[in-house]
Amino acid sequence: MTQAQKNMDWSATEIAAVVRSYLDMLTLELAGQQYSKSAFRDSLIEQLQGSRSKGSIEFKHCNISAVMQELGYPSIQGYKRRDNFQKSLVQEVERQITLHPSLAHMAQSAVNQPAQVPQFVPWEQAWQEPPPRTHQVQEAVPDYLRHSPVRRDYLAKEERNQSLGLAGERFVLAYEQWKLQHHGLPDLAQQVEHVSVTLGDGLGFDIRSFDLTGNEQWIEVKTTSFTKDSPFFVTRHELRTSQAHADKFHLYRVFEFRKQPKFFDLPGSIAEHCRLDPVTYRASF
Repeated sequence: MTQAQKNMDWSATEIAAVVRSYLDMLTLELAGQQYSKSAFRDSLIEQLQGSRSKGSIEFKHCNISAVMQELGYPSIQGYKRRDNFQKSLVQEVERQITLHPSLAHMAQSAVNQPAQVPQFVPWEQAWQEPPPRTHQVQEAVPDYLRHSPVRRDYLAKEERNQSLGLAGERFVLAYEQWKLQHHGLPDLAQQVEHVSVTLGDGLGFDIRSFDLTGNEQWIEVKTTSFTKDSPFFVTRHELRTSQAHADKFHLYRVFEFRKQPKFFDLPGSIAEHCRLDPVTYRASF
């Protein structure tokens, strides 16, 4: 394959094939079935008669992840979103989503599924580095994508899954207690409090804990069973709490909860770490 071939725009046939492969993998992943990304990729290379490299196919899969997230769908773990995708890719994703009724069924089941904290968690491996923030200018979501007929709110529905949310909070509660115990601070470990349960969920955070020097930490927990870079939702009150109490506020983003729960920490103001997009408005008279 020549360099000129590598740099050619993707044809409609190639786009259709890579989208079909991605949606097949995503359906299997949502169903909890094992599959091999490399096997799907190698099959796709053969189908495309070697016109695309492994790297270019994986890059296109990452483009599809970005499209799926913008449409409100889960994306495949391991294919981190990459923006700057072409309109023809969005159109093909829209077309094929309508041909994958099992995808909608699996996505709906995945976001509504009850959850509980695993009995065994390797706590030493639970903490992860957060995704790097993109500092480049973010283009507005095009109208054709914002108003897509296949647009759904699966990520928002998962956010409303109370069983998953509570399990994520209990996971963080257990981690904080383990952390303090592990560092020889059993008295502080006993004082860690699940305040959204004991005091109510109007405080703007869920867990009251401590750092290793005894300073109080306010932890808001956001949990997903999907990928590390899946978008999440914050309330105005949570945002204001993170700004007014930046010295003690932490947002713990728990991800891949149903596989092996992990989390990363966003300390201080949420706006310092994330791009915030207004998605709902309250209408009143």
